Amino acid sequence: MRQPSAPPFNAPAARRLRAALGMRPEHVAYGMRSSYGLPYVTPDLVIAWERGVTAPSNPELTALAGVLWCSPGELIGRPRTLREHRIARAVAPEDVAHAVGMDLPAYLRAEESGQWRGNERQSAALARVLELALPDFVAVTGREARLADLLHSAVTTRWQAYVRPVMKVAPLDKAFLEQVLQRLHQDYQGHMAATLSWGGGTSGASASGRDFLDRIVDHFWAAVEGGTG
Repeated sequence: MRQPSAPPFNAPAARRLRAALGMRPEHVAYGMRSSYGLPYVTPDLVIAWERGVTAPSNPELTALAGVLWCSPGELIGRPRTLREHRIARAVAPEDVAHAVGMDLPAYLRAEESGQWRGNERQSAALARVLELALPDFVAVTGREARLADLLHSAVTTRWQAYVRPVMKVAPLDKAFLEQVLQRLHQDYQGHMAATLSWGGGTSGASASGRDFLDRIVDHFWAAVEGGTG
């Protein structure tokens, strides 16, 4: 079975946390050897992690967090996958599986494949146990591509027709979502119109519009987070 890749490691955070404790790399290495049974960890390896030359594996990350008196989540970058969110919260896969009412092999398959097949109740439980914000919930349950497609259509055609479909992917208040989609539609149309000239040149407008569409999900979450003004 393929070994899952390690989560994104936050090297500056590891260096900062060690310095705050007044520890040297050799102290960290010794703690990982003596307390966590990792005899091969040397000061040079700790330095390599802190410089971003290499990244610790999952067991190494857990041990490093223990030595630095922090949670594993403080040592990784922004989680992107279901597995990375679980590790960031320092929750065992067995505990997540139990919380969502899923057998462990099925849950592990979801982490491995990146395809979440839980029902609405299980999805809500997943969001609770991993404390997922809505953008993260949409991403880890594999709905982001669907959201991008819906938003693409909403801003390029009639946004009103996509309120309910978007709500099914990203559950938000209907009135608020209507404001968000209307705002995105107006922004997109503004990008398309801004560089149109009397001479009929449209390449600039097209490029601006394509860039807006390429980042449509980011624009959507920014509008949700900031409100519509």
